[in-house]
Amino acid sequence: MARAVGIDLGTTNSVVSVLEGGEPTVIANAEGARTTPSVVAFAKNGEVLVGQSAKNQAVTNVDRTIRSVKRHMG
Repeated sequence: MARAVGIDLGTTNSVVSVLEGGEPTVIANAEGARTTPSVVAFAKNGEVLVGQSAKNQAVTNVDRTIRSVKRHMG
């Protein structure tokens, strides 16, 4: 059976949920949180960071970090 997936791309945080048995269920991220910061970073070693890990390193990697991703989408 097909499942419906909802994605809320927020300016500050994003959320993903799935419709199961007629009820929406929020999917926790890798850290177990129900929301994920809308932040993406590109480390100098080539690693792509998203969410909380990207937010945590933003102070030391300002030039390679994108916050409020939704504002940059066309």
